[in-house]
Amino acid sequence: MPLKTKQNLLIPIVWFCCSFLLNAQSFTVNKPIKLVLHWVPQAQFAGYYVALEKGIYQKFGLDLRIITGGPNVSVNDCVTSGRAEFGTYFLLNATKLAAQGIPLINIAQLSRRSALILVAKKSSGILKPDDLNDRKIGLYQEEFSDIPLAFIKNNSLDVNIIPIATGIHIFLHGGTDVTNVMWYNEYHTILNCGYNPDELTTFYMSDYGFNVPEDGIYCLRSTYDANPEVCKRFVEATMEGWRYAFDHPVEALNIVIGEMKEAHIPANLAHQQWMLARMQDIILPNGQTEFTTYLTPDAYEMSGKILIENGSVKTVTSFENFYVPVGKYAEK
Repeated sequence: MPLKTKQNLLIPIVWFCCSFLLNAQSFTVNKPIKLVLHWVPQAQFAGYYVALEKGIYQKFGLDLRIITGGPNVSVNDCVTSGRAEFGTYFLLNATKLAAQGIPLINIAQLSRRSALILVAKKSSGILKPDDLNDRKIGLYQEEFSDIPLAFIKNNSLDVNIIPIATGIHIFLHGGTDVTNVMWYNEYHTILNCGYNPDELTTFYMSDYGFNVPEDGIYCLRSTYDANPEVCKRFVEATMEGWRYAFDHPVEALNIVIGEMKEAHIPANLAHQQWMLARMQDIILPNGQTEFTTYLTPDAYEMSGKILIENGSVKTVTSFENFYVPVGKYAEK
């Protein structure tokens, strides 16, 4: 074959490679992308912070900025206004927002099991669901309350609901008999306050037919349609960040503690160590070693059913319109 013909064949290949690199570079330099997290810096989000600190997002051609979440930051406002391209939501909350007409889609379901618990002191005489009758149950609002309310209804319980904003102080001081907590967070705080596990009664919602996973990555449908490749790279870089965090927990915790200090958040290493270990149990349950970001139809159906039966929504959007499998970790 003449050399000239070989050169002609190489031109489109070289052009394609250069074009890809230029697009990645222009995206990095000219178009930073933003992720808003749904709470303050802590090990719950270690994978994102590690991927940023270790240059993993940059390796994937992404110039990522993280918007610190918290009680005064609305993830949904950031995402719908365009202030952030990506946001983390609980599945239940995202299902509700999509049902209300917000074109939100799940592009990666990170958590694989629910971390929501109702906890009581055994000294109160609460050992089984029926013992909750006529008791005061402290419930966080918004996405934390729908599943406990479904649990209460499913067990035909007559309880007194005490709305609480945050924390476990009311429970510790006897203001409520039961409170809802997250396994990776407030439950460990209760243990740190002097209670042994055998002094507590725990109702894991996942054990009572309400195993709705929480943390996932979301964006607007228009964001995905405009640049699916960026969504793919973002998800795959994030999962690489989680892999690094689980494989290098000491380094990951140092990164998380640094983020917490920068945000002026009280940082307790032992608590963050517990949280990172529980996040591994949630993202890679039952000793699993391979990541998956696939949202199962069953989990979504359960989420919708809870919301409808609680009267939070009348109907939910179809699974096909809510979930878009993105990247290599989205296999069933």
